[in-house]
Amino acid sequence: MKVGVILPSLTIQRRDSLDLAAAARHAEDAGLDSVWHGDHLAVGMPTVDCTIALAVAATATARIRIGASVFIPAIRPLVWAAKQVASLQLVSGNRLLLGVGSGGGAAQWAAAGVAFRERGPRTDTALRLLPGLLAGESVTTPDGSVVTLSPGVEVPPLWVGNASTVAIDRAARLGDGWFPSLITPTALAQGRARLGGVAVAAGRPVPTVTIGATGALGDAPGTPSRAELAAGLAGAYRHTARDAEELPVTGGPDEAAERLAEYAAHGANHVVIGLSGPDWRAQVDLLAEVRRRLPGPGDE
Repeated sequence: MKVGVILPSLTIQRRDSLDLAAAARHAEDAGLDSVWHGDHLAVGMPTVDCTIALAVAATATARIRIGASVFIPAIRPLVWAAKQVASLQLVSGNRLLLGVGSGGGAAQWAAAGVAFRERGPRTDTALRLLPGLLAGESVTTPDGSVVTLSPGVEVPPLWVGNASTVAIDRAARLGDGWFPSLITPTALAQGRARLGGVAVAAGRPVPTVTIGATGALGDAPGTPSRAELAAGLAGAYRHTARDAEELPVTGGPDEAAERLAEYAAHGANHVVIGLSGPDWRAQVDLLAEVRRRLPGPGDE
């Protein structure tokens, strides 16, 4: 199972005297497989543009994969979104993993001037056309224009985010992977069964599975407990208290590895974790210890 980490927010960077380049290098040196950044426009908190943050991470490192968790192509003009993705793939030396989503809330879509009700169809269109646009092929866009982007690049894996049935079906029909976040092992198993069934019916390979998780490792002073993290999840994401209690990855490396191995047993190849502990670098070092205790690296 491969293990990645969400890059620290601006608030954490300031707290820990850390910038994105240093954070990405630290994760690479620790032995993690990937670093990730979200895609947010107007969400009421300070954020860096996803493509800029990942470009910084890419140019600061040599081996580690860089990932969008998740990029929202449908909130942008499609060809412009493709140019951003192709540029990231180019500057990273083909290390990009592209999570694709359609979320962010109605206010964010309004800020971008895109109708919230159009997010599903626009996302489907993006998933259909992005591979050709990225590869430098001549592609006919929805308005009838024929566009060829140059240079063409190796198409990165397209992992469809969210755990809804719509997202599962979208991943099976149009994606290379399914990328649900904050999901219980039981729900993962159920979703993967649906994913396989829809993919086979569509005559496609079954997509790979990556999960997004949250956690706080070790027992240093100020480390949030499982109960504290669960309470936050229940309040912010409307999980039931019982489900929320299952979600946080906590404890020492052995305990955390046991938790993640349960997801691996249900078909997850890669896990991406947002860390909530008091020292981001120390948390990453503990996460690297967790990774070394997990079964094989899995597939992209």
